[in-house]
Amino acid sequence: MASWGTIATAEPKFAHAVQSVFDSHKHKVLATLRRDGSPRLSGIEATFAAGELWLGMMPNSFKAHDLLRDPRMALHSATVDVELLQGDAKLSGRAIEATGPHAWDVLNLEAEIPEESHLFRIDVSEVSLTRIGEPRDHLVIESWSEARGLRSVKRY
Repeated sequence: MASWGTIATAEPKFAHAVQSVFDSHKHKVLATLRRDGSPRLSGIEATFAAGELWLGMMPNSFKAHDLLRDPRMALHSATVDVELLQGDAKLSGRAIEATGPHAWDVLNLEAEIPEESHLFRIDVSEVSLTRIGEPRDHLVIESWSEARGLRSVKRY
């Protein structure tokens, strides 16, 4: 698993493109695992700060309880770019809860955070970016994992 900063250092152009897609709009889709092992999809906001990817959650949310029980997760950029020119970003990994009185300080938020809220740092195992290539007759799928590094595939 890798921090977002590790990926950005190893593959800066790719990481910048992925982060731009995630940052292009507020809402993303988080996949977690319920107690019975079935998937749960939830809307969420994500923040890149201090070389990490962060997910904040309301107190006692189902998605927070899912991650506290089983940290495996996936995050999708919830594509609004119907032409896929900028791309469609996804990543997976494990959520690690950040605790302590100053855990939220890393995000430099203006709003006061309820004490029972949850903040998770993501250890990333895989990242992918899918977009329309040039000319617009194929897909370009770039993917990164710690084991194999960055790969690019064209699909016609």
